[in-house]
Amino acid sequence: MSQLPQHSIADDATVRPYAEVIGDPISHSKSPLIHGFWLKKLGIDADYRATHVTPDDLPVFIEKRRADPNWRGCNVTIPHKVAMLDLVSDPGSVRDSIGAMNTVVRNEGGDLFGTNTDAAGFYAPIADLDLDGAPVAIVGAGGAARAVLFALSRMNVGPVTILNRSPLKAAALLSRFGLKGEVLPLTGRLPAAKLLVNTSALGMEGQPPLDLDLLPLALDAVVYDIVYAPLQTALLDAAEARGLETIDGLEMLVGQAAAAFELFFGQPAPREHDGELRELLIQ
Repeated sequence: MSQLPQHSIADDATVRPYAEVIGDPISHSKSPLIHGFWLKKLGIDADYRATHVTPDDLPVFIEKRRADPNWRGCNVTIPHKVAMLDLVSDPGSVRDSIGAMNTVVRNEGGDLFGTNTDAAGFYAPIADLDLDGAPVAIVGAGGAARAVLFALSRMNVGPVTILNRSPLKAAALLSRFGLKGEVLPLTGRLPAAKLLVNTSALGMEGQPPLDLDLLPLALDAVVYDIVYAPLQTALLDAAEARGLETIDGLEMLVGQAAAAFELFFGQPAPREHDGELRELLIQ
């Protein structure tokens, strides 16, 4: 599949309504394919694109888009989900709950507010999984981990083990979400968890691999990798080799995108075409 064009914050605004995804890096993003697919299915005359925004340029980006009436909002990916809290309004108290924003929207009055659709996107594929009192393991302690831990804190899970480079940061997240568990280095031994979630960028194209020994996991464990480039990560390969159930990154990506799409464009995403969309995304 040819690579989608990447925009910069200096690009001229379009004359049509538009939204975008921002991050650093951003060339790997599949969000333009997802939203473009839905816009076409619904016949909505609008655009969706990917824009490279560095951390230093983030405040400038927000002010430029704030002044553009055609801009409907943006999805926010690494590394801007926490920094965005200081740049837009927070009517849903995302700062006090999840502590990270992955979506910014222009309201009817022209003001910009942030929210988080990651938690709902993460939860959807495991909604039927019985995790009551079950041990869970998480890799990473960034913005995506916050949304995952927020969702888990409402599922009555058992002890949560976080593997992360910074133990103090991970311990702070356990405390923030009222979860009991422990913090280990990335080289630590996994617990007998029923759910393992990789929320980090490890294993993503251009990033170091995620090398974990999955042997300690429960025999009926589910391995969930939110990385989607590549879609079939080494972690998922290892899980399948052990006969474990797996969930790939497209599940969460499409789920959170659907919630954002309705906020941007005022119509529900046409999820009845999910099969066709998935085929498009894995080409």
